[in-house]
Amino acid sequence: MNLRDTFDVPAPAIVLAEGEFGKNGGKTANGVVTHSEVFDVRAVVDSGTAGRTPAEVLEKRDAPEIPIVECVADALDIAPEAEALVIGVAPAGGQLPDAWIGDIEDALRAGCDVVSGLHHFLGDDERWSGVADGHGARILDVRKPPREDALRVGDGSVDDVDADVVLTLGTDCAVGKRTTTFELYQAAREADLDAGWVATGQTGIMVGAHEGVVVDRVPADFTGGVVEDMVMSVGAEHDLVFVEGQASLTHRAYSSVTLGVLHGSWPDAVVLADDPARVRRTHFDRFRVDGVEREAELVETLSDATVAGISTWGDPEAERDRHEYPVANVYDEGGAKELLGAVRDALEPEASTGATGGGT
Repeated sequence: MNLRDTFDVPAPAIVLAEGEFGKNGGKTANGVVTHSEVFDVRAVVDSGTAGRTPAEVLEKRDAPEIPIVECVADALDIAPEAEALVIGVAPAGGQLPDAWIGDIEDALRAGCDVVSGLHHFLGDDERWSGVADGHGARILDVRKPPREDALRVGDGSVDDVDADVVLTLGTDCAVGKRTTTFELYQAAREADLDAGWVATGQTGIMVGAHEGVVVDRVPADFTGGVVEDMVMSVGAEHDLVFVEGQASLTHRAYSSVTLGVLHGSWPDAVVLADDPARVRRTHFDRFRVDGVEREAELVETLSDATVAGISTWGDPEAERDRHEYPVANVYDEGGAKELLGAVRDALEPEASTGATGGGT
């Protein structure tokens, strides 16, 4: 899915982040507000933080100065030009909370398209599709997998891509893989490199990836093929392709998805996202985080990729003393540019001479 082809970018939008803005549960909302190239967010709906500013809630001084309000009706009063309501929270169980029904109805009746990452597909529900049709609005369920006739197993055709492929993996879930991927993409564009990127989660699709699929909805056998298709599509148009990874190769719950993305993208270089303070895995306290060196060893054993560097949540100086790889924090000023430099070094000789083509 490429939402750039669906909207006149950037489309004015409202983000529904009820109860989760600034929290991990609202990471889609957080990402769309701060990064989206598809949506120009005019208001955020979250009764818990209403009246505050995104800079305060997200603890980012450069966050856009937009209002946080109690409900969609209030947001529409402020931004009647809004063309979309982006659902920026994935609630437990993936179903639509009753408390959101009125807000979504208000948006559809105002003619706003609804962009949803819920596991419950609103567009397949006659109630919701009927409201949308009656008011000239669309429902875009970004979590929908590709059609069955578009699914295939990986066959190595990604090897023929005439572009350099850079995959962001990590030592755990929720360590900043999507943010790192996007920041590297932006740094590459600022360096006048011909870059595109591929998302494997809902936030990346809503932020504006050139191709994206919510890979946790793809049957396991077809993960590699779906990722291959996306990398080939973006690689046909760009010299450098950044790919968002999922989970980690050492994560007992999700490593099959990680391996599918690694083999499907078959990258030239890998960046590892890491939270050095994390000892136990998020939501899986019985599992220890295995760490950068173990993850890097597996990457280089299970693929032909070079580990180019580490995207850390910690102090880069301290982390450089612990690891053999270049380290940067993309949240620091100049951090993404520094990490991109490490990636280009890993892509030598092409990158060191300023070119990005050459393929795998």
